[in-house]
Amino acid sequence: MSEFEEKIMEMLKKIDAKLDKVLEMGSKAPAPQPTPSAASSAPTASTVKPSALVEKQQEEEKMKEKPPVEGRRVCPKCGGTTFNTEEDKTKVLHQMGGMKIYAKRYICKSCGMEV
Repeated sequence: MSEFEEKIMEMLKKIDAKLDKVLEMGSKAPAPQPTPSAASSAPTASTVKPSALVEKQQEEEKMKEKPPVEGRRVCPKCGGTTFNTEEDKTKVLHQMGGMKIYAKRYICKSCGMEV
């Protein structure tokens, strides 16, 4: 990791520690009874740590950056590598002695796109 990334990770760890302290203090303090008007305007207590967001973003980037699969067909729509093969009767490649050899169509098993 670069020096900048290391500093960012250190800062995120410090923020996580402070968030933990705040959450612990919030759970120890007695909860005031909400009034009917305050109950509708009070936000829900769903806190997400910044480091969890960073990890989620990194996982999403890895999913987007699929490594190229050399020597195999890859579906441009879903990235799948499994295909059904069918003869394409509209394209005759070779004919000899009444036997016709047709081109093949490759259809993705995952999404159904023809490649």
